[in-house]
Amino acid sequence: MARTKAAQGALGTGAACCIVSAGSSAHPLGSPKPSAAGRHANGRTCQHCVRRPCRLLHLVGAGSVGASSARARMSARAVLHVGDMVNPASLPLREPLAQWDSLIESGSPEIKIPTFMDEEVQNLLIKMTGLNLQKVFKPAIQELKPPTYKLMTQAQLEEATRKAIEAAKVRLKMPPVLEEVPINDVLAEDKILEGTETAKYVFTDISYSIPHRERFIVVREPSGTLRKASWEERDRMIQIYFPKEGRRVLTPVIFKEENLRNMYSQDRHVDVLNLCVAQFEPDSAEYIKIHHQTYEDIDKHGKYDLLRSTRHFGGMAWYFVNKKKIDGLLIDQIQRDLVDDATSLVQLYHILHPDGQSAQEAKEQAAEGLHLIKVFAKTEAQKGAYIELTLQAYQETVISHSAAS
Repeated sequence: MARTKAAQGALGTGAACCIVSAGSSAHPLGSPKPSAAGRHANGRTCQHCVRRPCRLLHLVGAGSVGASSARARMSARAVLHVGDMVNPASLPLREPLAQWDSLIESGSPEIKIPTFMDEEVQNLLIKMTGLNLQKVFKPAIQELKPPTYKLMTQAQLEEATRKAIEAAKVRLKMPPVLEEVPINDVLAEDKILEGTETAKYVFTDISYSIPHRERFIVVREPSGTLRKASWEERDRMIQIYFPKEGRRVLTPVIFKEENLRNMYSQDRHVDVLNLCVAQFEPDSAEYIKIHHQTYEDIDKHGKYDLLRSTRHFGGMAWYFVNKKKIDGLLIDQIQRDLVDDATSLVQLYHILHPDGQSAQEAKEQAAEGLHLIKVFAKTEAQKGAYIELTLQAYQETVISHSAAS
């Protein structure tokens, strides 16, 4: 009870808690279920009702819910005194829930924009990634143990190979590619609390049944402002209460600029991306920044093969296609005799940029294979002449090999 009263005091007298449940015909504000615009009959606008049709916890104005109900719900929250937190102006961002996106898209008359998780896109990215078992299961730094040798029949060897391929496909599952969406909602401005504290307070719902994405976390500023926690603050609080293996509360020093450059110089791009996936959420600002920086370094030095047969190759290809910078990767694929992958890359480019000159001409000419690559080289390629020379050298090599055989 003491903690409940303390929490109410920190939140201010002008706030109470409410729970919104999916499928409910009534809303805790006492008004009918909100409209699509999220506005209730009493004139209040509930931003969460607009964004997420799921169970949420948020703060609303006083007078909507009884004091006893608010105290009962506040007892489930934990209060953490965190000292100097992150500058609220520097906000990492998050992607809206996929289920809500689908609802929005279904009601839109516009043509659906291809996404990273579309089946056609995934099939092309998986095909380009490749499946090199030696690279997927390369030796890792670990405690040395005596090797194990097994004598197998041909059937047993084929079965072991099949299981290895299935395990490799699991390891090559690509992390999602998401965009940034800010959190900058201010819930209350209680000037009466200004100057009562010198540090920020973070209020966290630590109920086990709530997904982390929907967990209610707010911050009370020394100025009296009550706001939603930024995504960086949310990640830190969630890591404190629900520790995730391989993730630290504070960002590791490996992600500092000078350390990243050192890692890149040692061709350890895959290690950087693996650590990034473990430390950050896929739609955080740091996650996106580090991935893009790594892709740019690979493109600058032409080290595309470092990510081939890893779970990060698809994200890299997707990034270059979105930026219309596929020339370097395309040339690398042709030079490595991966023409099918080069064709898939151009097909992906046309899927994402269907109104471009390359896509239009390829459609008119029903271009396939090498002809498809030539159409791209003559229309939208930044290094069109170089691509054509690479194709010419490839074709001459194929002809000479055919003649020799």
